[in-house]
Amino acid sequence: MKTYLVTGGAGFIGSHLVEKLLKNGNKVINIDNFNEFYNYNIKVKNVLDSTGKIQKNDDGEIKVNELQDLKKLVDSENYILEIVDITNMEILEEIFQRNEIDTVIHLAAMAGVRPSIEKPLLYEKVNIRGTMNILELINKYNIKKFICASSSSVYGNNEKVPFSEKDNVDRAISPYAATKKSCEIIGHSYHHLYDIDTIMLRFFTVYGPRQRPDLAIHKFTKAIIEEKEIPFYGDGTTQRDYTYIDDIIDGVLKSIIYLEKNKNIYEIINLGESETISLRKMVKTLENEIGKKAVLKKLSMQPGDVNRTFADISKAKELIGYDPKTKFEEGIKKFVNWYRNK
Repeated sequence: MKTYLVTGGAGFIGSHLVEKLLKNGNKVINIDNFNEFYNYNIKVKNVLDSTGKIQKNDDGEIKVNELQDLKKLVDSENYILEIVDITNMEILEEIFQRNEIDTVIHLAAMAGVRPSIEKPLLYEKVNIRGTMNILELINKYNIKKFICASSSSVYGNNEKVPFSEKDNVDRAISPYAATKKSCEIIGHSYHHLYDIDTIMLRFFTVYGPRQRPDLAIHKFTKAIIEEKEIPFYGDGTTQRDYTYIDDIIDGVLKSIIYLEKNKNIYEIINLGESETISLRKMVKTLENEIGKKAVLKKLSMQPGDVNRTFADISKAKELIGYDPKTKFEEGIKKFVNWYRNK
């Protein structure tokens, strides 16, 4: 049995990863602060889902009144929930002191391009200082394996497609993207100085069950079903490389295996579907699956939004055997089914 510390393990991607790690017979320490970026009850349900301990009352509502109740419910020999902010170095260190950790998977961050423009200093504090806190403790407690979530946002409005890990990413167009690029650079410095084997994973527009409610597919699905307006930015030609959650988790798990089998590693790897879908096509696919027409509220492009994302995944295929399998229409079908039954 190996022990994995996962930051952000109550979030969308994190809860799916925790669920897989537990099913594979590992021990997981989940660090999450349950902040107010979105309704904390969603994260409570994610934790219950990922640990297989769904608790509901007669009305179908989750029976957890306080986060400490949640901790008592889910903590076990193989799973520990730590409710703490990654900017709190003192409490973080207590967690590292108490546990023998094999690998750290760092997913926790302030997410979102548009909110980062409104609160750039908060994004700097959490994403950069929080990551440095984790790396300082990794070094202090002699942990040699580190995986960190980066983002396709670092590519900005890259004119060359598909986006390759070799491309220059010095022209971020949002504070969020800038913090993610900063974490890649900081990660390399710790690798160089302290021999910490490191993989930075650039995620491309992840979607699927448990997706954050502020993200487009979730937001649009809710609005179409409820026959409300959806915010439609630009002329519908912007493109995203939508990547289904199961494919992302497969890529993370394969990255862990690669990291654990090798030494002197610092790699940046794209995890995407390597297929672009326009905003217009995304809405149409949702309409077809839901069986209702969308009511569009047309708006101008927002500052910080990129025109397209498109992953070159040849490195991921060669290095870790990454092989995404979920086509967009299939993924949307699964997501809508989850949304209707959650």
